[in-house]
Parts: sequence; C-alpha cells; structure tokens
Amino acid sequence: MPEYHVGSEVGRLRKVMVHRPDLELRRLTPDNHDELLFDDVLWVRRARQEHDAFVDVMEERGVEVFELQDLLTETLEDPRARERAVELVITPRSVGPGALKELREMAMKADAERLASYLVAGITRGELVEAGLDVDGMMRHSLLAATLPGSAFILRPLPNSVFTRDSSCWIYGGVTLNPMASEARHLETLNVALVYTYHPLFRDAGFPVWYPDTDPLSGLKVLDFGNATLEGGDVMPIGNGTVLIGWSERSSGRMIELLAQRLFSEGAVDRVIACRMTRDRRHMHLDTVCTFLDRDAVTVYPNVVDAIETFSLRPGRTVGTLDVRPEDSFLEAIRDALDVKKLRVIATGGDTFQAAREQWDDANNVVALEPGVVISYSKNEYTNSQIRKAGIEVIAIEGSELGRGRGGGHCMTCPLLRDPL
Repeated sequence: MPEYHVGSEVGRLRKVMVHRPDLELRRLTPDNHDELLFDDVLWVRRARQEHDAFVDVMEERGVEVFELQDLLTETLEDPRARERAVELVITPRSVGPGALKELREMAMKADAERLASYLVAGITRGELVEAGLDVDGMMRHSLLAATLPGSAFILRPLPNSVFTRDSSCWIYGGVTLNPMASEARHLETLNVALVYTYHPLFRDAGFPVWYPDTDPLSGLKVLDFGNATLEGGDVMPIGNGTVLIGWSERSSGRMIELLAQRLFSEGAVDRVIACRMTRDRRHMHLDTVCTFLDRDAVTVYPNVVDAIETFSLRPGRTVGTLDVRPEDSFLEAIRDALDVKKLRVIATGGDTFQAAREQWDDANNVVALEPGVVISYSKNEYTNSQIRKAGIEVIAIEGSELGRGRGGGHCMTCPLLRDPL
C-alpha cells in the first residue's frame, strides 16, 4: 500500500490531516470576521472540544490523524524550511516593505513552535514589542508600525486553516497545492507546501505534485492566484479513474482545464467531471451540496444540485488537448462514472425551510470513514434520519460552534490515504 493515495470518497480512510481550532480563531472579532471569510465569531473553547471529539471518533475507527500545527512545527525544526517560510510568507506584500527586515529577523530568532504560531495565527503589532523589537524606531520607516494599534495585525491570521480540505487535495497518487480564491487564504497553501516539502513524513515519499508542476514552493511564489483558482472542497476523486471538480464561487473553469491537462498528461485519471454551480456563499464548494455515503450513495441538496451544468473532460485526440462533452445531468454522470446500476440519492431532510437550514448547517458535508459509515453534525436531525433509513451508519457529533465556520466533517479533513473502491 502506498503511503499517500486517495482513490475514492468512501473507501476506508487510513490517514487524514486536520487542524485543531486555536489562537487564529480567538483572533476573530465582529470587526474582522467578514474579511477573514467567517460569518460570525466562534466560542473557541467549545469548538476545540467539538473538534477533539471529532478526532476521537476517527481514531477510534482506526484512522491515523495528523495535526497540521504539529506537522508545521516539526517542519520548522529544519533550517531550510525555516528560511523558506520566512522568505515566502513574510514579504513586502504581506507585511509591507517598511517592517520587512525586522519581522524576518524576529521570525528567524523564534523557536519552531512560536514561528508556526506566527504562520497560522498571525503577528500583531503588540507582539513586535513582546519580541523586543524597537517599534518606535520602526515607525520612522514603516507605515504599518506607525499607524496600527497594538492589537492590529502586521501579518494576518489564517482562521480558515481548520478547513484542511481546501489548501491541498490528494487525487489518486499525487497532490495539488491549491491557489485559493481569496487573498485571506493564500498563505494556508504555503504552510501546507512547507510540510509536504520538508517534513520527514513527506519529503522522501516520492509522490508527484499535480499542481503547480514546478518546485512547489517556487511555483507558489510566483503563482497568479487571481485567474485560475482551486479549493479542495470542490475536488472529489470518486474512483474508476474519475475526479469531480466543482466550478464554483471558489474554483474556476480555467483551473479545471489546467488541472485536467496535467492529470491526463500523467495518466493519473481518465475523466474529469466539471460541475458548474450557481455562485453563492451558501454553497461555496461542491461538497456543501453533495458528499458520498457509500459506493452507490450520495447526499445532495436538490435546490442546487438539480441546476448543476455538467461536462465530462477526457484526453483529446491530440496530445495536450481536451475532449469536452456536456452531460445530461450531474447525478447521471456520477452513476456512469462509478459504473453502478442505480445511484441512491438521499436529499436534505425536512420541509423546504428545514432543508435550507440543514444545508446551511452542513447536512450534505459529511465525511465517510468507510463504505456506509459517515460522520455528521447531530443538529442535522432530518437529513441524518433519512441517511440512516437508507442503511447508512451515521456517527453524530456536536457541531454547534464548529458549524458556525461553515464547514462539516468533509471540509475539516484532508485525506492522505484512503482505500480505492
């Protein structure tokens, strides 16, 4: 068995990467949560308890769980990783040119745990003082140092790190490092790229990087995040050499073409199913309206799924070209790709009002531990009951606080090793 390979959405989950809520979420406020892509502030202590219970369920079912913050801290023990982190994260664009020299020196002097905290939770002006920097002197050449209050960020936090699905995604035997749509999330991808490049668990594993196809860190340094974007919540390797990719609020058609070309050129997949969705915050990713429950079963929010325009991409006759064909329906394309006689479809439960509420509360964002076993938030009572009636085991976890971040078990997991079907 390979060390890292994700060949389905429901095969037995063996290894997964998560991120436990921490300081970066405690730094959300009513004033900044919009720009950091949250709808509200969270009760972080309760969110941590809920996340711990989520991890406990996975470990009890035999899943090996890796914590991103721990991996990043261990990565930064390597001097090469530390230098690259400081070079790529603390830049004139992220902290302003006036504070660049002092912040890089501060970061290089920090121990690995503190530096990892800086990279995820950000750096406030007050922390510059705590680190012994001459902020009064900096004020003469740094506009930020001169004008920002002590609690303001010199380097912004990354509260969306809890959604490890998005910054990278494993597609069969390789991984993508994703150019995410919002600038508020760009540095999440650099953090995970550091881990994949330098951490002992990954650096000698020999897996391909599907995107970018240059050295990952160098490629991301010059990446144009604006035109070709991708987030892992839109990517689902479903088996039989097929991957679904949502063309959504967060992932672009340009990127689907680029990734399809790369995957086809490497013989990694035979078919990419592009799923063009309406653009709405309520369903920002494909996995907010559709996730897999079993080899032949999905849960969907029909109001959105029924309107998805679906296209199958396959290798064209000429090398490097694509053959693009429209499909009659999203669900029929999945059934055909999985080669099952009938696809069992479990819709979001309840009446019109309840179904809309439960979609918002991530009822269709479950994560499978094995065929026919999924984790879901307990508050989605109607949808969970429908899933159980279909013969699927639902492990219900509390998510009153975690769910306020707009993500369920699927969003909060980056599978590293999952059995094929």
